[in-house]
Amino acid sequence: MSDENKALCRRFFDGINRRNLDESAALLAADYVWHGPGMELRGPEGFKQLIGMYLSAFPDMVLTIDDLIAEGDKVVTQWTARGTHLGELSGVAASGRHVAVPGITISRIVSGRIAEDHEVFDNLGMFQLIGTLPALSASV
Repeated sequence: MSDENKALCRRFFDGINRRNLDESAALLAADYVWHGPGMELRGPEGFKQLIGMYLSAFPDMVLTIDDLIAEGDKVVTQWTARGTHLGELSGVAASGRHVAVPGITISRIVSGRIAEDHEVFDNLGMFQLIGTLPALSASV
């Protein structure tokens, strides 16, 4: 079961990278819930709106799976999103800057579909990379 669940999550990410959001959304449960930084979205349509927003801001975005760990009904996907900020994002005009943002998604699988995702990613770092926020200095 763990290998099947990992394959499901890999197909989900592959669909996003191919810009086939319908394909990825078809892998979600009808009552899918996404929990992310400062927001919660519901259903496959909520997922498509979220990813559509990021693809509009980073049209060349690619999600690389760095690691997959599965146990029981859960899959942990460690990933890196890379892209160029060429469109508006949360009111921030395109900067033309390239970003690499790490993240982790914990997916709960029910009856062969992703029912729930808990996701964290370096939101602060992303906005620093596009030049909206100053980078933190490392002084000791």
